[in-house]
Amino acid sequence: MNIQSAINREVFVPRDERMLVAVEVKRRKRKRVPFLPTGGKGDYVTYICLSVTNKRPAQLLITKIKRFGGSTPFTRRSQWTVEQLRQVNGINPNKDCPEFDLVFDNALDQWVASSAPEKCIFIQIMYHACQTYWDGKEGVHGGLGRPAGDQQKGEMVPEGQGSPGSPTGRPGLQARRKSIVGPKPPKPRKPEFVNCHSKLTGDASNVNLILNRCKVFFNRMKKAMVLKRSRPQTVAGPSGQRPYGGSMGSVVQKASQALHERGERLGRAEEKTVDLMHKAQQFADTAHKQSTPTPSH
Repeated sequence: MNIQSAINREVFVPRDERMLVAVEVKRRKRKRVPFLPTGGKGDYVTYICLSVTNKRPAQLLITKIKRFGGSTPFTRRSQWTVEQLRQVNGINPNKDCPEFDLVFDNALDQWVASSAPEKCIFIQIMYHACQTYWDGKEGVHGGLGRPAGDQQKGEMVPEGQGSPGSPTGRPGLQARRKSIVGPKPPKPRKPEFVNCHSKLTGDASNVNLILNRCKVFFNRMKKAMVLKRSRPQTVAGPSGQRPYGGSMGSVVQKASQALHERGERLGRAEEKTVDLMHKAQQFADTAHKQSTPTPSH
């Protein structure tokens, strides 16, 4: 089970919520705090999560979660509704970078994601989730009551309740219709997405989302291979017996040869991974160029 599945199961499922995306982050500027609840300074991992409630009407929530000291449980630290989100700042609109800012009504958080593709995935999913959420809110508000100029077919207008401009001169109908429709709700303030690359919010965002997921997968494979290569390999026989192969010198020679062959295989796999990442980036750039309309002269 990966980290996102574990967070969703332990934090959001018990609260009847569904997590959409999570990104591991660190602060660009550390806050000065006198103490931490558990663990030492820096002995924790922070995740920013986007979730939606299962109950209707659905609520879109942004949650900060920490995991102290590598322990199993995750701790929910802060939570905001999307109405409290004022701005998402991608920092650099011309280049993929791991930095981004979240501006709320009462807070400003400056983050660095674990990688640029993971930050891009987070902003892409958040942008489309916000668009869907606000479109749904506007649809609900727009569907309240009846427009003031509409009248059902066959509806009879009683005497003395017509509008001043109608042939019958009945003045009370417009006021009665306004009471049915009610006042228009205030227009909500939507969060701004600034300094975000157009591929995160444009028409080709779905293609770029798939490519960013591929980049994240390749980066994790590369880290895993480097970690395995850095671990010392030991060769030993069954418990209580001498190693196979006769003398200790021959055992060491065979072990070093096996490590050398393993290193060569890992090097070839790493080269293939880097090559695939370059091809994925080229494909993303080509898809973005094709999706961008050419200005007419």
